[in-house]
Amino acid sequence: MSQINKLKIFNDPIYGFITIPNALIYDLIQHPYFQRLRRISQMGLSYLVYPGANHTRFHHALGCMHLMQKSVDVLRFKGVVISNEEENALYIAILLHDIGHGPFSHAMEKSIVEEVHHEEISLLFMNQLNVEFNGKLDLAIQVFKGEYDRKFMLQLISSQLDMDRMDYLKRDSYYSGVAEGNVNSERLIQMMNVVDDYLVIEEKGIYSVEKFLMSRRLMYWQAYLHKTSLVAELILMRILKRAKELTLKGVPLPCSEPLLFFMQNKVTIETFDAEKLDLFAQLDDFDIIGALKSWQKNDDFILATLSKMIVNRDLLKIKLTSEKVAIEDLQPLKERFALQNNISVADANYFIFKGKIKNQAYSKEADPIRILKKDNTVEDVIESSDQLNLKSLSKSVTKYYICFPKQLL
Repeated sequence: MSQINKLKIFNDPIYGFITIPNALIYDLIQHPYFQRLRRISQMGLSYLVYPGANHTRFHHALGCMHLMQKSVDVLRFKGVVISNEEENALYIAILLHDIGHGPFSHAMEKSIVEEVHHEEISLLFMNQLNVEFNGKLDLAIQVFKGEYDRKFMLQLISSQLDMDRMDYLKRDSYYSGVAEGNVNSERLIQMMNVVDDYLVIEEKGIYSVEKFLMSRRLMYWQAYLHKTSLVAELILMRILKRAKELTLKGVPLPCSEPLLFFMQNKVTIETFDAEKLDLFAQLDDFDIIGALKSWQKNDDFILATLSKMIVNRDLLKIKLTSEKVAIEDLQPLKERFALQNNISVADANYFIFKGKIKNQAYSKEADPIRILKKDNTVEDVIESSDQLNLKSLSKSVTKYYICFPKQLL
């Protein structure tokens, strides 16, 4: 195929046209590993709350690359020297930053591929692609791992104000309809600069940064940590955990081969070889949904009941509280539910449980968002802001929850 045919454009509802900058990026997008992201939802089970939230990680990755193109243009215009090789490394690293996500994102990480984080799997995919593309991803991998000497390049990919966050807040806000998350990424990018190799935001962009942090906090409470999305994900984790338990006991469960493999085998980062990576690359949301539809008719009460909850959106009741819940408080509920359904109290743990969630829009411990003042000094956005609310945004807020079947109300 001639190179000119690879300079495609995507029509994105948020940014308009997104251009593919070169043939290598085109070939990476065309690779089955990347195309799989079309079948991984960006917001997990949030569509059970916000029906429009059906967009995918494929969508998000392209959006991030588009914002990275804008950032490179702005920084070069302001005199920051970025070579063509570095530019390409930035595009590749941001395009592939989420390639290691499993079906429904975090539910898999906490139940089936328990000990391997999605960022580690992203790196495995990048290394494998690097072999297939004859080392053309060398610099992108260095940047992604934070091993390249130009710090601002990593900050564009992973920091408290990176292309990833700028895209997912705007995109998730658009598709969910939660207007509070709509950040002005264009304005933020226009205000970027580099000082002493660190990414900075010019002082006149400080209100855009404040709005960005506030939007992030509100999106977490209203969308990502919405109690219905939360309980759906917690149920899904328990379904996969139960399925794995039954499979290891030799109970045959109908599901796809890749899913069966990960349920039968304990996979660690050390044993995650090319063969297992290939199996992981065949896993997507459809494997899980297909399995749930079969499992709702299973003989196992726990697996069948929980699977029906997701398929029919008839979920457990979840109550949020600012007070810690004592484990003893749940015991009478467990005993009642066990008796009602002729199961053991231990099995009732699948239906009645507690936990906590945290929300922190800005971390003082992490790499700060730096503001470039008019006198050319640089300081943390918290010091620069005249808004008291930024100090409160850096405090971690914890909420506690209990989940239980509705019939126990």
